Amino acid sequence: MSHGGMRPYPDVTTAGVPSWPGWRGRPGEWSTVVCLLGAAEGGRGGVLLIEGAEGMGKTRLLRRAADLAEHAGLGVIQGEADELGQLTPLAPLTSALGESAGTLLADRSGRPEIVDLRSLLIDAVRVRLEDRLGAGPLLVTLDDLQWADPTTCLALRSLIPDLVSYPLVWMLARTGRDSARDRLFDTLERDGATRITLEELDEGAVAEIAADVLGAGAAPGVLAVASAARGNPFRLVELLQEIDSEGLVKIVDGWARLDIARLPQVRAIARRRLEHLSSPAQRLLQVAAVLGRAFPVDDLAEMLGELPSRLLPQLKEASAAGIIVSAGDTLVFRHELLRRAVAETLDTPVRLALHRQAGEMLLNRGGSAVPAATHLMHSARSDSPATLIALDRAADEVLRSAPQTAADLAVRALELTAPTAPGRHARMAAAVEALTSAGRLGEAAELARSALGHAPPGEAGRLHGALAAMLLLSGRPTEAVKEATCVLAGPDLTGEARGVVELAWFEGLIAMYDFGAGRRRAEEIVAAPGEHCDASVVGALMLLMCVAWSEGRIADGLAHIRRAVRIAGHGPVGAPHRTPPRLLLAGCLTAVRELEEAETLIQAVEDEVEAFGHTTHAARPSLTRARVRLAAGALDDAAAEAEAGLAIADEFGGCNYYMLWGLTALIVVALRHGDMELAARYARRHQAERKDFDVMWGAWSVALVGEAEGDLEQAGETLGYGYGDPGVRCWVLATEPILAAWMTRIALADGRRTRAERVVETAELLAVNNREFPVLAAAAAHARGLLGRDAASLAEAEAGFADPWAAASAAEDLGVLVAETDDDRQAAVEILDRALDGYRRIGARRDAARVRARLRALGVRRRHWSTTQRPATGWAALTATEQKVALLVAQGLTNRQVATRMFISPHTIKFHLSKIFAKLHIASRTELAHLVAERSVLAREN
Repeated sequence: MSHGGMRPYPDVTTAGVPSWPGWRGRPGEWSTVVCLLGAAEGGRGGVLLIEGAEGMGKTRLLRRAADLAEHAGLGVIQGEADELGQLTPLAPLTSALGESAGTLLADRSGRPEIVDLRSLLIDAVRVRLEDRLGAGPLLVTLDDLQWADPTTCLALRSLIPDLVSYPLVWMLARTGRDSARDRLFDTLERDGATRITLEELDEGAVAEIAADVLGAGAAPGVLAVASAARGNPFRLVELLQEIDSEGLVKIVDGWARLDIARLPQVRAIARRRLEHLSSPAQRLLQVAAVLGRAFPVDDLAEMLGELPSRLLPQLKEASAAGIIVSAGDTLVFRHELLRRAVAETLDTPVRLALHRQAGEMLLNRGGSAVPAATHLMHSARSDSPATLIALDRAADEVLRSAPQTAADLAVRALELTAPTAPGRHARMAAAVEALTSAGRLGEAAELARSALGHAPPGEAGRLHGALAAMLLLSGRPTEAVKEATCVLAGPDLTGEARGVVELAWFEGLIAMYDFGAGRRRAEEIVAAPGEHCDASVVGALMLLMCVAWSEGRIADGLAHIRRAVRIAGHGPVGAPHRTPPRLLLAGCLTAVRELEEAETLIQAVEDEVEAFGHTTHAARPSLTRARVRLAAGALDDAAAEAEAGLAIADEFGGCNYYMLWGLTALIVVALRHGDMELAARYARRHQAERKDFDVMWGAWSVALVGEAEGDLEQAGETLGYGYGDPGVRCWVLATEPILAAWMTRIALADGRRTRAERVVETAELLAVNNREFPVLAAAAAHARGLLGRDAASLAEAEAGFADPWAAASAAEDLGVLVAETDDDRQAAVEILDRALDGYRRIGARRDAARVRARLRALGVRRRHWSTTQRPATGWAALTATEQKVALLVAQGLTNRQVATRMFISPHTIKFHLSKIFAKLHIASRTELAHLVAERSVLAREN
């Protein structure tokens, strides 16, 4: 398959190994590069991870790969990280694209209501890459990722899987190891990336390189000298060229032999090259080494106090010595090893002083404080207020786009601030905020607690509030409530700050299912809303909604939460009380099966989260939508939304009961599909994530797994909370009405009829007191029919459920009852057939198998597959949603464009695409487009 206008792609043989002598002995690595580029030309993507010590040739490999890709007609984007650029968010990617964070978000970066720019920046890079891919296959090379900033690592973890279906090849290279980059490379390798490590050259490769460099076979003496390079290609070539230039090699009888056995190293070579230069040239290179591998001549001149024109002789001298070369509008050291070797000729105090000078120079120019902070991070002194202020400015500047970097800067500024300095408390507060934004909640909590002992009057409350919020985010509501209670009891907090803490307090109580502890305060606030800020009122109404539902007052609860949504909607977009009530309302509407309104609410929240960078809430829309899709009987869509939500939560952090909702949906889907192993795995994760959230948050799904594994006792114990406390039971049956029948069935099977009677009694009360919600009447009828073996009630339930799975379940129970109590076998078969058809339509394979077994017991055999049941592979295997996604992608739409049309998230589209490709046995959008086109041709012919 050939892309239009593309030159023939060379194979390994015709491409050859790159001409640099150091690439001798690397044919396997080069073959991998060629194969990946060939795959891109054929419409597929790929990822190559390259590791190796400095000088092992990774940079030359990337450059040669780029040359080869350009020769074949691929687009090429090349970027690299830099030690002194680690504080600049997305620097390797933005420089490769010829952009900056500012140009990527030119219309948004100055808007204060955007609280986190990371997702917006990543999305902007995704759009730029998709635009480039519109012109054909693309190679992206990123070098020296050991220096990559945290936002770049986050972006690569997101972009690479998001764009996997495009003809896009990523080649990522790094030197050394560290936890952040290890996680990136390990994750990508686990997802299918090819990983190669550039090992030391063997003796044969060393001999070949020596022969290439010296023009003759290497005699034993030369090889002994070469062994000092320890198999490092760069060091080896430098070493051989050095001994050759020094006249230490003579060609005798076709062999390169040594006159003198001297074993110089790269550092020694660099020092000797410096010694051969004039003093002004040596000084110039030492200052340049402090500025970084790449440096503008203007910066160098200012550091040296000279005009650029006065530096021309020294620059020419350094270039002639092979130490620096020109690269666009900057000069660069020919290799990082050379720069480092030059820098190490400076004594540490001198090097730190030069870094301070560079930082102050950049600060004096105005503009961004980040470049200056790069130099000041490790050279600033506590007796220099200006440099500490620069670190403060830089931390604030990158907080929304690179919170990890902001946290490092803020913590460093705090470390340099004397314990009695007047600005110390403000820096502690800034560090707590930055650490929280970065998801480093443990560090943030520890720092906040230590700050409480030294907080000035009036400030302790704010720290308690920040601590409560971060504990809630990290899934520790009990501790969050404790902190919030402490500050709310005192006089330190007023106004909006108090409202934020009260909101966290109410949310924590909800997570703990301790509605009673907050009821009185909530009623006081709601009775006099004008005396409290909006956040307090919203939190109070959320808790009162939960109180109402635990008492069976569904309409009252909905009225409370709708009022909370209206109040929150009047506040600023970035307000912390804006999103929670809307998603809680969506969950309530899902429970009473008003799914269309729930979807509308979720979409509004998702649009706002995306537009304003609310990464704290980024996962919640998908996790909430998973419940909606499950209630609608769309099992695969529910799983897609839940997986997408959990993936987002993993990217941006946070743990709350929304994650438990997502895991609950995945457990239920796995069970209905009949995948017991997967269901058990999700159940274990649910138990691990629950931490100190109350057991009511989805624990019933864990009990489902126990029941499916035949452990009725375990299932009953897990559900003990629902059988015992009337308020809890009412809450459970209000939030998940279809559980009434299941809890009744489990209790009866376990010989605990009293438990079953309690469930039916509560379900009946809910139905009678909330007649405007038909799902509650159907749920009560189902439970009543099981308890009393009443066919009329079961028939009522089947007719009353809008949830297709629940209707099929009621039909199954009715069919079983008719088969056991009625002589009309045919009637039982017809009812069970309805149940089988209902299960099949939604893909509930385990339930369908159980009904087939019941039919066999009645002497009727039904095939495992019918026209209503999808096969495992091929176009017919795609769900309706997957077919729609496939058709839109085949038209050339990006994931975001498809998501916009279908009113779901791009993350969910990515999940659907992975399923589509697996079912169709393809791996690229190009193949999908061809397949769709072929189907269209066949359809016209038929």
